[in-house]
Amino acid sequence: MSLSAARAIADAVLYEGYLLYPYRKSSAKNRSRWQFGVLGPPKAAAAAFGEEPGMAMQCLLTPGAAAGVRIHLRFLQLQVREVQRRDPDGYYRPVGELTVAGSTLLSWDEAVEHEIAVPAMPVHLRADLPVEVPGGTDIEVVADASEAVVARIVRRRWPLTARLRTRTDGDGDYLRLTVEVTNEHPAAAGDKDAAIRSSLIGAHLLIEAYRCEFVSLLEPPPAAAAAAGRCRQRRCWPVLAGPSGSSDVVLGAPIILYDHPQVAEESPGALYDSCEIDEILTLRVMTMTEAEKAEARSTDPRAAAIIDRCDAMSPAELGQLHGARRDPVPSWWDPAVDAQARPDRDAVLIHGVRVAKGSLVRVHPTRRADAQDLFFAGQVARVTAVFGDVDGGVHVAVVLVDDPAADLHDWYGRYFYFAPDELEPLPAAAHPAAGEENRS
Repeated sequence: MSLSAARAIADAVLYEGYLLYPYRKSSAKNRSRWQFGVLGPPKAAAAAFGEEPGMAMQCLLTPGAAAGVRIHLRFLQLQVREVQRRDPDGYYRPVGELTVAGSTLLSWDEAVEHEIAVPAMPVHLRADLPVEVPGGTDIEVVADASEAVVARIVRRRWPLTARLRTRTDGDGDYLRLTVEVTNEHPAAAGDKDAAIRSSLIGAHLLIEAYRCEFVSLLEPPPAAAAAAGRCRQRRCWPVLAGPSGSSDVVLGAPIILYDHPQVAEESPGALYDSCEIDEILTLRVMTMTEAEKAEARSTDPRAAAIIDRCDAMSPAELGQLHGARRDPVPSWWDPAVDAQARPDRDAVLIHGVRVAKGSLVRVHPTRRADAQDLFFAGQVARVTAVFGDVDGGVHVAVVLVDDPAADLHDWYGRYFYFAPDELEPLPAAAHPAAGEENRS
């Protein structure tokens, strides 16, 4: 279950940036394409702008008898889709665009998914494994309405050569697992096209642990903090994946994530456009003309799926994209772990006066030195919560009473935080409008 849940995030990483809105070949954004996690050929010329050939990650494991790991290396292989028109002399000649029986065919660079699954192995065993992905050519014949052959679509892939290495080192009571992936393409790449054709694109790792557990590097337990600090990452950052609370899967991604990342429940499907907001992109797709949508559908099957999904959305489904309010809490406070902490009910004594949610205070900033604090000086604020941090400090969250957007800040959970000694308690009558709001 942990691996299947992690795959949803891994798939998003695999295709992030693959195709950008407005999803058309003619768009300037899609003429020079890019993605995260590109492992370029080691012999790329300077003019090829090839990316670095390697990535490496280190993570911590709890030792255990017969402990082992399973490693999944996932990436995309470039596939050039070339439309070729059949001329009267019988020869096929490449064209960028061709219309056949009312449908437009476009030449374009697609991608083929690959997952190299390394068999389960003992965690102490060093691995040095070649990764070979063959090239190939597929030909699709295109006929017109009279069933005469007028064109063909040639899909061509170039071979990929890489290597995956692992090693394990002890670090106190923990094991440090290192996984390295290196592109070892033997030929020189003289230009950008040659470099990307021999690159691993969107490369990332999914690692399963059995008879042992991974340790969070973002929030390690106190006993593992020093060992976690000695882990080093290179273009690949490991986080705990799968359902919250699980520790048997790590995702090594080319972008920095948090532990147990999730796809928002409101998201109906991938949009590929570099972490943009689903609602905004969906609305933008809906504003495209029919001609623009037709070009997008011809550009890539994944673009066609986006257009079709947006066109078919009901008002209720569109409304769901607006999201849901989730109560904001500091990342270091977990109510399931610390049930005694209740920021919405906790209080702090300031000059002998109990200050809690709903209390009025006057702000006297003293601990920071930015210009914004000068605007807060002397302002009346309403307390929204009282937080205690892991070091025993207290932080009072407030919104300014005279801020026209105070209600919005409160709704979104966007607060200003001050220490108790920066606040002066006030009676409710100190600000009539605030007093009325507080009584309600």
